[in-house]
Amino acid sequence: MKHLLKSCTVAVASLSFVAQGIAAEPLKALGKGEGAVSIVAWAGYIERGETDKAYDWVTDFEKETGCKVSVKTAATSDEMVALMNEGGFDLVTASGDASLRLVAGKRVQPINTALIPSFKQVDERLQSAPWHTVKDVHYGVPYLWGPNVLMYNTDAFKDKAPTSWNVVFEEQTLPDGKTNKGRVQAYDGPIYVADAAIYLMAHKPDLGIKDPYELNEDQYKAALDLLRGQRQLVSRYWHDAMIQVDDFKNEGVVASGSWPFQVNLMQADKQKIASTFPEEGVTGWADTTMLHADSEHPNCAYMWMEHSLKPKVQADAAAWFGAVPSVPAACKGNELLTDEGCKTNGFEHFDRIRFWKTPTAKCTTQSECVPYHRWVSDYIGVIGGR
Repeated sequence: MKHLLKSCTVAVASLSFVAQGIAAEPLKALGKGEGAVSIVAWAGYIERGETDKAYDWVTDFEKETGCKVSVKTAATSDEMVALMNEGGFDLVTASGDASLRLVAGKRVQPINTALIPSFKQVDERLQSAPWHTVKDVHYGVPYLWGPNVLMYNTDAFKDKAPTSWNVVFEEQTLPDGKTNKGRVQAYDGPIYVADAAIYLMAHKPDLGIKDPYELNEDQYKAALDLLRGQRQLVSRYWHDAMIQVDDFKNEGVVASGSWPFQVNLMQADKQKIASTFPEEGVTGWADTTMLHADSEHPNCAYMWMEHSLKPKVQADAAAWFGAVPSVPAACKGNELLTDEGCKTNGFEHFDRIRFWKTPTAKCTTQSECVPYHRWVSDYIGVIGGR
């Protein structure tokens, strides 16, 4: 219950935009580094070789710039928004369901891409992506992107990967002869309603869902009903990647939506784990490094954004997390990622991924949609058994 209450508090806090006048003007010229830069990031996004010496893209940056990097790991997009609302950080690696909330709340400032020479190397599909570009103004630098995969235990799914998300949404007997009840997980974030919507798009086409983030009242009710049924199967709503890893290793969990990061960690540890893209499709994330409106270390922050786009950094980070680099040049010639890494991690599936975005009442596929604050309050209810 402590876990659930903490999650709920963070989610509600994230809805309170802290408006503070007009966002700062972009930096006009790069000055001397201030000696430090603080980053709110997903687990595994900022590595300095402490977990594995081969994965370190912080140490050289600190030596070259004199900017000491500190990292605050966040487990959900709502937590990232809440931390940026509180302030005291320079940068955040925001997913699409957080980035526009940060822009609307004036928590991040426009970026002068002329001060980031490597920006022109960014994948053209991402340079002006709608989750960080508003009225032709860039509010960040693309970092990594990828899918939310179905991770599963290969002993439970003997000789054949699951082909559908039904293994986590519908009660059933798995190939190992045991029920899935109490052996699956779901993501502890309101954006997971979109995963239910993707499942319904395939299995209840009469609902007419065209975009899993744009749901009318009937479509939204159907998604919540599916999630309430799933509540009877779920052993834990996960948001901490390392706790999910432990649950798969030690607590008998055999299937869940997950990030390639956890898959990679467990496979490296010789666990019987694999992942797949189910037939219904997947949600995903395209993350942007964004600069806080009140950053105390903007020069070091700009230096980090440039550093983050170096092909070696991009490739190393993508290899570690199981993601796709935002700089295509990173896809070749890197020992850790290998020349097949981008393809393996989904480079060619960009158009098949439903990237996270914040649901709003004003939507494009129909006249009116259920806004995100409803997703938050109702998903808290689902987790609480209501």
